[in-house]
Amino acid sequence: MKILDRYILKSFLITFTSVFVILFFIFILQTVWLFISELAGKNLDFITIVQFLMFSMPRLIPLVLPLSILLASIMTFGSFSENYEFAAMKSSGISLQRAMKSLIFFIVGLSIVSFFFANNVIPKAEYKFINLRKEILQTKPAMAIAEGQFNTIGNSNIKVGKKSGDNGELLEDVTMHIKSNTGSGNKTVIKSKRGVLKSDENSSILKLDLIDGYYYEDIQPKNYEEQSRLPFAKAFFEKYTINIDLGNLNKSDDEGEIVNTNSMLNVNELGYTIDSLELAYKKDVQLFADNISQNVEFVLNKKSAITAKEFKTTQDVFDVFKQNEKIRIIETAMANINSTDFSIQTSKDDLANKKKNINKHWIALHEKFVVAFSCLLMFFIGAPLGAIIRKGGLGLPIVFAVLIFITFHFANTFGKKVAQEDGMPSFLGTWLSSMILTPLALVLTYRATNDIGVMVNFDWITAPFQKLYKRFFDNNSNEEEDNDNTH
Repeated sequence: MKILDRYILKSFLITFTSVFVILFFIFILQTVWLFISELAGKNLDFITIVQFLMFSMPRLIPLVLPLSILLASIMTFGSFSENYEFAAMKSSGISLQRAMKSLIFFIVGLSIVSFFFANNVIPKAEYKFINLRKEILQTKPAMAIAEGQFNTIGNSNIKVGKKSGDNGELLEDVTMHIKSNTGSGNKTVIKSKRGVLKSDENSSILKLDLIDGYYYEDIQPKNYEEQSRLPFAKAFFEKYTINIDLGNLNKSDDEGEIVNTNSMLNVNELGYTIDSLELAYKKDVQLFADNISQNVEFVLNKKSAITAKEFKTTQDVFDVFKQNEKIRIIETAMANINSTDFSIQTSKDDLANKKKNINKHWIALHEKFVVAFSCLLMFFIGAPLGAIIRKGGLGLPIVFAVLIFITFHFANTFGKKVAQEDGMPSFLGTWLSSMILTPLALVLTYRATNDIGVMVNFDWITAPFQKLYKRFFDNNSNEEEDNDNTH
């Protein structure tokens, strides 16, 4: 049996290694494509590019590893079934569970390793990756700007016609779009003939001195009728200094206000951070409630104060005051309503962002366990499925593997997105894909171990086309026979 276990394990490892290397290379190319704007045309040295790619590689493991296990399992066990090796094992009294024994131990060990990898290696790599991007801008800020194209730095888009100087810090023909903090689009456009980039290694602020230029700034009038005129302000300057916060590199892509530290923490650090964030969130909610209750309080003038028992309706209370006092009361009430409404909207957005940040940390915590479980899940889907379809190689197994992994990845992405927006609990959103595919793994394992066979029949798809083709062919044959008989 040891010889058989070694043979099965060796066959799986050869296929798994080949698939993993190919898929990892494909995902690396995707990473290069995503960050091509930060690498191309910026005179980066070879070592910096290698570090950039090395620090971005660990984040690909949670994607590549489950897919590699799934595809390798289908191909390995499909090849065993196709070549009647499983039939030989069963004739010798070796069941499918016994044949999978050595691989089960290997996959369990791989799952444990993947958890420690996600808990220790990936957070450190993410920390170094983000700091490398900041270091590129701080030590060599000109590298963040390529000539002849718009480059995003912080909340600004910058385009330069030409760079010069020892480190490319001297800029010519500068065009700059500054995004509005309200999220309503670009509000300021700056153009200058020259510019100088300055930075300090000990500071996260990038200083840009623009020389001899002008800027346009949109004006949002309060009157709705005047908004259609699209007014703007234009001003000239000899020197204009802009400070760009490089800390925006750590911001999330969607909101730009939440620091993306959740991917740089391990389980213990995430637990401590979540407790702190939830405690601060509860204090903010309580403070908001206290402020609102204070804003809606209305204190009557002492000279007009009468016990509430003497009034039957609110109109009776209002009739106590004089006309000028009524006007002042109405104006004060309207001002309080507007102030309270503005405070509610501002606090609502702030609390929503803080809640989203808490959800992101919960998702990051659960993801470390989902990575380990997905390895087991994909094996118990792929191995029985390979034994059922009885096809090895790169044909049908790839089709099944891609369909299953797309389902897993889509459910995982959808669940995390909804959970991040507080549409469902973080636990449910993170484990949604595993919950969907676990019944499939159980059914496949049951059918494979009981030698039930193929459970999916595609005849209901192909049969209508076959009937249509046969009917069309028969009609053509009958017409040809009629024509021959006529002649």
